[in-house]
Amino acid sequence: MDYERLAQLLFPKLEATPEEMIARYPARQLPEGARVTRMAPSPTGFMHLGNLYGALVDERLAHQSGGVFYLRIEDTDKKREVEGGVATILDAFTSFGLPFDEGAGLDGETGSYGPYRQSLRAEIYQAFVKKLVREGQAYPCFCTEEELAQMREAQEQNKENFGYYGKYAIWRDRPLEEIEAELAKGTPYVVRFRSQGSIENKVRHEDLVKGKMEVTENDQDVVILKSDGIPTYHFAHVIDDHLMGTNVVVRGEEWLATLPVHLQLFRALGWKPPKYAHTAQLMKIDEETGSKRKLSKRKDPELALTFYAQQGYPASSVLEYLMTLLNSNFEEWRRANPDLPMNDFPFSTKKMSGSGALFDIDKLKDVSKNVISRMSAEAVYEQAAVWAVKNDPEFHALFTRDPSYSKAILAIGRGGKKPRKDIALWTDVKPYLDFMFDELFTPDHTLPENVSAEDARSILTTFAAQFNENDTPDEFFVKMKTIAEQLGYAPETKLFKKDPEQYKGHVGDVSMVVRIAIAGRQNAPDLQSVMHILGAERVKERLQRMADSI
Repeated sequence: MDYERLAQLLFPKLEATPEEMIARYPARQLPEGARVTRMAPSPTGFMHLGNLYGALVDERLAHQSGGVFYLRIEDTDKKREVEGGVATILDAFTSFGLPFDEGAGLDGETGSYGPYRQSLRAEIYQAFVKKLVREGQAYPCFCTEEELAQMREAQEQNKENFGYYGKYAIWRDRPLEEIEAELAKGTPYVVRFRSQGSIENKVRHEDLVKGKMEVTENDQDVVILKSDGIPTYHFAHVIDDHLMGTNVVVRGEEWLATLPVHLQLFRALGWKPPKYAHTAQLMKIDEETGSKRKLSKRKDPELALTFYAQQGYPASSVLEYLMTLLNSNFEEWRRANPDLPMNDFPFSTKKMSGSGALFDIDKLKDVSKNVISRMSAEAVYEQAAVWAVKNDPEFHALFTRDPSYSKAILAIGRGGKKPRKDIALWTDVKPYLDFMFDELFTPDHTLPENVSAEDARSILTTFAAQFNENDTPDEFFVKMKTIAEQLGYAPETKLFKKDPEQYKGHVGDVSMVVRIAIAGRQNAPDLQSVMHILGAERVKERLQRMADSI
């Protein structure tokens, strides 16, 4: 076979050479040990939690090591691409604050290793396909869809492995004359890689997550260039990762099946492959069966990244929760370092689980409560306002009417070693502080079990006469104790517990009456702080409102 002639027949107009391409992409000048990682989604219009899960690993590995984290758009499959797909990708990662150092953008690109869209790199791929053809490592295949379907039927009947290999690789060793004849007729063709592998052989591989492993060698003559001149994912990512200097590839464990193909292609091109980190699949407990299963686009709305913004989860909460799944020691580190930013955590692939990671929405909410409890009142206000303007405009108008007022409410119980944890989602902000807005105030005046309506009115009128909005919480409680004693309630809870027959109730019941009048419910932030923010006039109005209603 005259492989040089074959290469010229297949690529008669292609002048670019592999050497020119390699010269165009010089080795990156980075510190020793720096990781170069990439996020490489397809613009299908759907970004899911698995994308973010892997991207977080990419970002941490790169930025912890002084490396580069870049975005490459893998848009070689035009059938799956949707309009606005790239914008969806960029919006998703911008909203979660994962900064790309270089890569594709809506208005151009950033970085010296582009184009970062695979659809713009056809000449580059073809130069390397031509090289493989010239070396006898690739060849054209003119099989029709019908012929390939017949092969699959025969393999199924013979209980053989599916694929294009061995006796089924019918164009692998055809004479040049037959190839020329098909080309002259204009018959469509693909270019296949000529595998030298055998399923009898094993390939040793050390994965950054799975550890040392052996995989079966590839014996398939896989397609590397489609009939439209665009490469398959298998070939394109090998070329791109080498030229762009990627030294760690993070991807889901579903790609392990094709790892032998990728390692084989790197070897055929004479290149050292990057390190691979195959992450465990995200699982959940199925409510119907009680068993584990993969998160499903059809069944699980929480798989879509858009779900979290719509529901009101802060991006930082989602990232912190994912880190608990990625590294088993993160929660221990967070308890020891409650005020440090998450990026101070020393992330390691060695701490990643090789088995499925169990996603738990209730655990996410718990993590989110902790994350929000550590935020300043200013940060909570800003993020809640951004969420509300899109999702609850009526509340947004009230909430932002007087920013200092809203921030003062949010500041109650914030900070210190035991901050309040009432808010897990931005949807919780409205029900948490609705009683502070007269337009939303719908009180439930149900009395504590130990307090009669007559005593409640006495508590309310007596306290109204003594109320001082500038009292400290301690001064407020002294007044509650005094009123309790006057009405036959124990001034201390322990006295009531010691001799309950001696008292109508205890001071907690008395203060609860005031709390119900002011907040319209039994659970609310520090009452004296609330009353100070409401002001004397509104407090007395609410005390009287309850006295009149019982």
